[in-house]
Amino acid sequence: MAGSGKHARLGLLVWWVLAGSSPNSAVAGDEPEAGNGPSATMTHADAVRSVALSSDGKLLASGSFDKTVKLWDLPSGKELATLRGHTEPVVSVAFSPDGKTLASASYDKTVTLWDVRTRKELATLKGHELAVNCVAFAPDGKTVASADDGAVIILWDVETGKQRATLRGHKDWVSALAYSSDGKVLASASWDKTVKLWEAATGKEQATLRGHYHWVSGLAFSPDGKTLASSSSDKTIVLWDVADRSEIATLKGRQHTPDAVAFSPDGKTLASGGEKRVVLWDVKTGEARTILAGHTGAVKSVAFSKDGKTLVSGSLDKTIRLWGVTPPE
Repeated sequence: MAGSGKHARLGLLVWWVLAGSSPNSAVAGDEPEAGNGPSATMTHADAVRSVALSSDGKLLASGSFDKTVKLWDLPSGKELATLRGHTEPVVSVAFSPDGKTLASASYDKTVTLWDVRTRKELATLKGHELAVNCVAFAPDGKTVASADDGAVIILWDVETGKQRATLRGHKDWVSALAYSSDGKVLASASWDKTVKLWEAATGKEQATLRGHYHWVSGLAFSPDGKTLASSSSDKTIVLWDVADRSEIATLKGRQHTPDAVAFSPDGKTLASGGEKRVVLWDVKTGEARTILAGHTGAVKSVAFSKDGKTLVSGSLDKTIRLWGVTPPE
């Protein structure tokens, strides 16, 4: 399937927009409590594929199928800038740890680095032969990782723009990347139904985590780096123990096919975005605690604010929504 991913994904995008959900949705279990409506709603001209927050919590970045990256003020939701340069949909955005640089990945096979203060392009990283699906900064800000439809992961030197390493091992396109908080582990998710762990410094493969029976779409490390969450179209979220590579728990919810996941800063809550909704899970009990409803299309990206009181969601319905979140006691 690698190499044909862009067209297959565009077909799924059309299906999701028309149907408002992902395939084979099932109803099971009781509904968690409903959360409050969004505190603010912002829009793109086309589907929103990715959202990211700066480390100081003052800026929000979004990437869209309208081929642009937008910067927004938080908490007001005011649009600050539109960054243009990509020639195909922008499907992933990530801030550097110091918040000074923004990386964007696109189906145009490139990763662009932007100066957040000047809104100018710093560099365009070229080396992928197929559409780029995801991008992630290492915690030290010196390396940025990106992955494509050909199952290739490239580690880039941020200062020089040159490739540091190329990682191969997945058998289908790579859909998500995440670094552990200490920067020692890079995790990758793939449509080959697996999650891989890599030694970030060398690019050496450490482990393959098997447990999902359909493609894996989202990844997130807990703040302490001890737990990894993976979301899949098999309608589950698996929590993994990073140290011993074992499955801790499998989270399942009513009518929920999770596309994206994010841990709260305290590690107690996991947010997952799926069809028209965001679900907040209690990490300790594995129970779905709250549903945030309001989107009219699949939610493809979620992110928590630094204080954990705001959740941002980006959707195929062309909107970004800000939600007030009450941390668990």
